[in-house]
Formats: sequence, structure tokens, C-alpha cells
Amino acid sequence: MGILSRASYVIRSKVNSLLNRAEDPTETLDYSYEQMRDELQDVKQGIADLTTQKKRLEIQKRRLEENVEKHNRQAREAVQQDRDDLARQALEKKNSKMQQIEEIEGQIAELQSTQDSLVEKKNELQSRIEEFRTKKETMKARYEAAEASTRVSEAMTGVGDEMEDVGRAIERAEDRTDEMEARSQAMDELQDTGAFDDALSDKDSIDRELEEVSSDREVEAELETLKSEAGAVGNGDGSGSTEDVEAELSDLEAEVEGSDSGAADTDTEVDVETEDVETEDVEAENVDAENR
Repeated sequence: MGILSRASYVIRSKVNSLLNRAEDPTETLDYSYEQMRDELQDVKQGIADLTTQKKRLEIQKRRLEENVEKHNRQAREAVQQDRDDLARQALEKKNSKMQQIEEIEGQIAELQSTQDSLVEKKNELQSRIEEFRTKKETMKARYEAAEASTRVSEAMTGVGDEMEDVGRAIERAEDRTDEMEARSQAMDELQDTGAFDDALSDKDSIDRELEEVSSDREVEAELETLKSEAGAVGNGDGSGSTEDVEAELSDLEAEVEGSDSGAADTDTEVDVETEDVETEDVEAENVDAENR
């Protein structure tokens, strides 16, 4: 196989593969159906043209037959008038017209045979078209059902082209997220270790470590100071302080008890006064009754 023939074969195979992928069976069936209908229309048109031509020949035949009758009449009249020469001319024209009529009749018979054949083919083609239309609709319904079932199955199993793109997008998003999380953790780790210097500060890592040591020392010194103060307070006159606290507590208890007894005396006085008022009211009522 030569280079050109091989290249041509490869190109034809590629084009054929592209056409197979781009071909829609339903559209192909509809197109085939329309082609068959166009062919049927052409056959009908051919039958109409053939019939028209046959009708023209029949009209021409009738005219020739009329001429034959005319020439017969002329020949009889010429014989009656003893004009054999005119009778002979009329008979010659009659014979010529008769020959034309025979030729036309042959053409008409041939056209009629062709017309009958075309009508038979037209009827057969029309039956095939009707059969193909029924089969076409059945095949289209089956194809559409199979296509829908395939789409549903691919969507459920995740093997379709769209689901594959979705799966790849999810994988890319997960990879990107993992990368960003790892980078964030790396930045935090480097920041904690001091590997990155602060962009807004002119101090390096040594200066920062010295400051941390100095701050720790200050905290330790302050802590020692607090401890020493707490120890000095504990070693002082603890007994006197305790007695003062206990005396203050006793005074508070006495004040509370005094306030309670005073409240009780007050309640007693209120009750006595209430009884005196009630006694006076009763005496006043008795005086009023006596006066009445």
C-alpha cells in the first residue's frame, strides 16, 4: 500500500468514525422516510407526464380518424363525378393517415404498458413506504427508550461523561483543599519555630530569643518578691491578729442578738397598745347604750 492510498484510507476511517458518533438514528430514519416519499412523488409525476403524452396521441389519433372519414367522403364524391384522379388522391391521403394512425396506436399501447408498470411500482412503493413508516416509528420509540435508560444507568453508576467530569472536579477540589491545608499547617509551623522573620520588624530571631529570656527573668524576680512578702506576713504576730478577729466576730454576734430582742419588745408593745384601744371602744359602746 502506497503512502497516498494509506493516507486516504486513514482519512476515510477517521471521517467514518466521526460520522458514526455524530449520526442520530432517529434523524437518519426520518431522512430515509422523506427520501422515499420524494421518490414516490417523482413516480407519480412520471405517471402524470406519461398519461399526458398518451392523451395527446389519442387526440392526434382521433383527428387522423376524422381525416380518414373525410378522405373517404371525398373519394366517393370524386367517383360519383367521374374524377378518378381526385378519388385516387383522396385514397392516397387516406392510406397515409391510416399508417399514421397505426403508428400512433403502437405508441399509445407502449405508453399504456409503461403507465401500467409505473402504477404498479407506485403502489408497491407506497406500500413499502407505509410499512417503513410503521417500522420507523417503532425503531424511534425503542431508540429513545434505550437512550433514556442508558442515561439513567450512567447517572446512577457514575460512568457517564458528565458524571466523569463531576468526579474529576471533585478530585481536583479535594487535591486543592489538601494542598491548602498542608500549606497552612506548614506556615504555622514555620511561624512557631521563628523560621520566618516578621516583615514589619527589624529584629531577627536572636533579638526575639533575648527578649523572651529577659521577660522570663522579670517574671521570676517578681514571683520571688511575692513569695518573700508572703513569708514575712506568716512569720509576724499571728496570735494578736487572731484574737482581734475573734473579738470583732463576738461583737458582731452580740449586735445581731440585740437587734433580735429589740424587735421582740417592739412587737409586745404593739400588742398591748392594740388591746387598750379595743377596751376603750367597748366602754364607749356601753355608755352609748345606757344613754339610749
